[in-house]
Amino acid sequence: MQKIIHFFRSEPAAGIVLMLAALSGMVAANAPVSAAYFGVMNGYVAGLSVLHWINDGLMAVFFLYVGLEVKRELLQGELDSNSKRFLPALSAFAGLAAPALIYLLFNSADGPTADGWAIPAATDIAFALGVLALLGRRVPVSLKIFLTALAIMDDLAVIVIIALFYTEQIAWPYLALAAVTFGALVYCNLKDCIRSTPYLLLGLLLWFFFLKSGIHATLAGVLLAFTVPLRVTAAAGEPPLLKWEHGLEKWVAFLVVPVFGFANAGVSFDNFSAETLFSPVVLGIALGLFLGKQLGIFGTVWLAVKLGWAKLPHGASWLQVYGVSLLCGIGFTMSLFIGLLAFDDPVLQDYSKVGVFLGSLLAGLTGYAVLRLAPAKKTE
Repeated sequence: MQKIIHFFRSEPAAGIVLMLAALSGMVAANAPVSAAYFGVMNGYVAGLSVLHWINDGLMAVFFLYVGLEVKRELLQGELDSNSKRFLPALSAFAGLAAPALIYLLFNSADGPTADGWAIPAATDIAFALGVLALLGRRVPVSLKIFLTALAIMDDLAVIVIIALFYTEQIAWPYLALAAVTFGALVYCNLKDCIRSTPYLLLGLLLWFFFLKSGIHATLAGVLLAFTVPLRVTAAAGEPPLLKWEHGLEKWVAFLVVPVFGFANAGVSFDNFSAETLFSPVVLGIALGLFLGKQLGIFGTVWLAVKLGWAKLPHGASWLQVYGVSLLCGIGFTMSLFIGLLAFDDPVLQDYSKVGVFLGSLLAGLTGYAVLRLAPAKKTE
């Protein structure tokens, strides 16, 4: 029992659990139980399929947690000043643009698969930090901070991308109700309301109105997070935002994200062939994650340092920075999520999943190998 408790408290645990959940989903989709697996996922509960509840409901909790983390880092953490934000923000932007461009090289901008351009743009922070944790003290703390800050900036940008580019037809009356509800949440914040109940009730309303409005309901989680107070008051003790973040951390890491991985990694390979691996969608996503991320991030860091705009993370070598740039190509959770939004065709959704798996696997293995072999101390 002590070993189990120790495992779940360890840094790599979340990434390992997510990987096992995803592999289990893939096995279930191709095993004799596949009919039952797809039957459960496509079964309806209260007007929505189980898969819909997971992707629109459960993932709203994930986005709530991400929003809480982003707000804390922007106000009190590793992104609380412009000097700290500059290099991660610049790298994150390039790490979004380069994969998207590589994807569009394989998929014409006006073609039927062009909507998948944002799939390889996302970095999975749980997986990437999990790999770093496996390397222990071989990686300087400054690089872990850099990766965390970059991934948070990446998450924030992806949230904006989802809102701007993956919104269906808008039902304006429901959007107006969502705006009023968000205004009520902001009012609670400004009045230093520290009780969780008003935020939870208004947050549920916000989620429902977003679901009905046509804008993806998970964005309600982010907006709710930005209204949860981080200020310390005598009555609150610990700020509500920190209470929420700490309370959600394990649930998100060991339930929400693994359930999402299990439900969405289920790709049936019955109709797949070797040609599948060379389809434009698979190649665009896989190479976008593997090549685009490293080119965008490492190239930006190199240029910024050479121009004197920034300095290398303290105690890190160029080879270690390159290894971390590779790890940013692990795009699992957010990439799979965007793939579901980008494509309505189940075949294209499956292709996008294969591309995410291949790109993330290549990036993770090569990133680990580079950091494992890199000198532990900075070399010039």
